[in-house]
Amino acid sequence: MTDSRATAEQGPSSDSIGRLAELIAGDPMTRLDADMKHVLDRLAELGARPLELLTPEMARRQPRPAEAISAVLGRQGRERPEDGVEVEDIAVDGAEGELPGRIYRPIGLLSRLNPMVLYFHGGGFVTGDLDSHDASARALARRTGAIVVSVAYRLAPEHPFPAAHDDALAAWRWLTGKVRDLAGDPRRLAVAGEDAGANLAAHIALRARDEGAIRPVHQVLVHPVAGHDMETASYGETLRAQPIGLPAMRWRFRHAFAEEAAAQDMRIDLATREDLAGVAPATVILAGIDPLRSEGEALAEALDQAGVPVNCWTYEGVTQGFFGLGLVVTKALFAQSDAADALGKAFAPGRRS
Repeated sequence: MTDSRATAEQGPSSDSIGRLAELIAGDPMTRLDADMKHVLDRLAELGARPLELLTPEMARRQPRPAEAISAVLGRQGRERPEDGVEVEDIAVDGAEGELPGRIYRPIGLLSRLNPMVLYFHGGGFVTGDLDSHDASARALARRTGAIVVSVAYRLAPEHPFPAAHDDALAAWRWLTGKVRDLAGDPRRLAVAGEDAGANLAAHIALRARDEGAIRPVHQVLVHPVAGHDMETASYGETLRAQPIGLPAMRWRFRHAFAEEAAAQDMRIDLATREDLAGVAPATVILAGIDPLRSEGEALAEALDQAGVPVNCWTYEGVTQGFFGLGLVVTKALFAQSDAADALGKAFAPGRRS
């Protein structure tokens, strides 16, 4: 993470670089597609404020995109459709005690040996929970026919890095130990997540490889946190982007890491790692208007260079957090379909590891 105080004597700050990039590329919010704009407009009407103006506690209480979706549907005279997914709240073993979890079971499950996905919500390690990303987990279950287990890991600043990573690894170990009890197939387990959650999913893939444990057959990484450099092209282009731009990401990093140097840990700085060979094949899904886009592209390139099969798609006109908005945002439907297709291929009998 770049500290503007430290760069005052060394060169331009990321703010000035961002302003220059915006002069060249223009206001990022003018590139919103109509669907995404509807959601963000309703979110603003509900009173959502920029993260950088809030405390973590305030940020966790403010209106969420799910509420904006409800507002959009209400204006259109639509109701949320039944999705054929049954939900059960459970407890999952974390690194230092039980964590809230939720199982999503789609209609038509077998009595045993179903594919499973361990999913981690987004929120930059500071916000987010089972409810905030419920729609994403539901979509994955509905579209893949897999059992999805969503886990609410500990959040910063109350539990700074690496608490979330420790919880994610503990949850993976819990799942691999319980997979048959949950009617899952130990040969068809995958990991998925969004922004911070995608970083956690990638962490599991790396650790499972290193420990010789049960490995995921695929990792779905939706706009992953994959670095700490805030002077990338996409950071420069999103100085004024909402809901997540450069100021919001600074806010997240400030709260997520007790010490600034911790953001340079290789568990965060995935895109510069040179030991990615042998991890699970990956699908990287990126938003065009997102400070994390450049590091997501760099991670996909690093995986490819390491010989890891990887697909990387960027969806223009949408912002970070778009993946679960499929009831209103068409690009989210495309992204969900692409993620489900990749998982379906990974779960196919001929592709089992």
